Amino acid sequence: MDYTALYQSKLTTADEAVKVVKSGDWVDYGWCVGTPDALDQAMAKRLPELTDVNFRGGVLMRVPEIYKIEDPAAHMTWNSWHMSGVERKFVATGAGFYAPIRYSELPRYYRESIGHLDVAMLQVAPMDSHGFFSFGPQASHLRAVCDVADKIIVEVNENMPRCLGGMEDCIHVSEVDMIVEGNNAPMPEMGSAPATDVDRKVAELIVPEIPNGACLQLGIGGMPNTIGAMIAESDLKDLGVHTEMYVDAFVDIAKAGKITGRNKNIDRGRQAYAFAAGTKKLYDYLDNNPECASMPVDYTNDVHVIAGIDNFISINNAVDIDLYGQVNAESAGTKQISGTGGQLDFVMGAYLSKGGKSFICLSSTFKQKDGTVASRIRPTLANGSTVTDPRTTTHYVVTEYGMVNLKGKSAWQRAEDLISIAHPDFREQLIADAEKMHIWKRSNKR
Repeated sequence: MDYTALYQSKLTTADEAVKVVKSGDWVDYGWCVGTPDALDQAMAKRLPELTDVNFRGGVLMRVPEIYKIEDPAAHMTWNSWHMSGVERKFVATGAGFYAPIRYSELPRYYRESIGHLDVAMLQVAPMDSHGFFSFGPQASHLRAVCDVADKIIVEVNENMPRCLGGMEDCIHVSEVDMIVEGNNAPMPEMGSAPATDVDRKVAELIVPEIPNGACLQLGIGGMPNTIGAMIAESDLKDLGVHTEMYVDAFVDIAKAGKITGRNKNIDRGRQAYAFAAGTKKLYDYLDNNPECASMPVDYTNDVHVIAGIDNFISINNAVDIDLYGQVNAESAGTKQISGTGGQLDFVMGAYLSKGGKSFICLSSTFKQKDGTVASRIRPTLANGSTVTDPRTTTHYVVTEYGMVNLKGKSAWQRAEDLISIAHPDFREQLIADAEKMHIWKRSNKR
């Protein structure tokens, strides 16, 4: 087959392509750095003519043009699988909503629960000599999106890295309906804030717990990045990577010679990930790199797959935690901040792994809007806050004041341990609260 001729026969403009979208349609907008750009601009011009168009996407790295039209709620609804700061602001306007998910099941949601999609718009890397478009650094669930879409429109971006993997990481030219050659916009970059003293103290407690040959999963945020930087400077060796999100810290660890993957029980020698976002350094590293495997999220986040990797180390953030060990990593009361993502899958998988450990990291305090300081370790979670990790799954909890292991602990032991790593200014009040909740023993203070 002449793939070049087939490509040319499907080539069109963004303005022409978006004409397939009708009022009431469900339109998938890809994922993270694969969110369309030229198609988004064309869709914003068309949208005022339409009503009740539902968009799905998540982890937006820039403000899409469809958000900027006049009175967007009159024409569209944004449905986010996992919210970034961009989406959080838009949801607050009433034109968008969070869709609660277990991220590892997202491909199955499309194939079994959703079952049908009107239009898929995806940004992809240029077609290779075999007629395939790489999804770039977000295999995640995009193959499943294409499987249920009536119309598939790909937007080619020459700056999109070609990410290898071999599992649902690409789509063939014969399967797409329209091809748009986009604006070749630079890849959206996500930096990280400078490490704080709290980040460094938490990292100093966790890194010694990581053995040589361990397999790493890092969440997003300052603490995991700081831990990654410290790992890169450590004496650790022969580390592996199996993660949901691939971030700059992994590049630093790899370039420091710490990652070989030779001890991984599966995907030996390969760094597996569901999606990636970071700086140009990251995109350049992933491009055509056979060591890095772009995989679907129902593989990377499968608890059984994670559990099958020895010495699995999972490191994630939390918003707050209560004295029972319930972890909230995604909301402030009823206000959704991000999403469940795969944290629970990795928390459970790491603990089930032979020699595995799951770490939940958080600063002991945070500053509220009125300027006052509050404890992240609370008697109970705030009304409406999401329980991302139930108390039965929480393993290690770490603040700048210490690290505790909650596995196998009674309610009073959990309260004692968590109060011991709370900020000293809040410990007496937490003890009083624990007494009222009947999870405190007088002998605890001896």
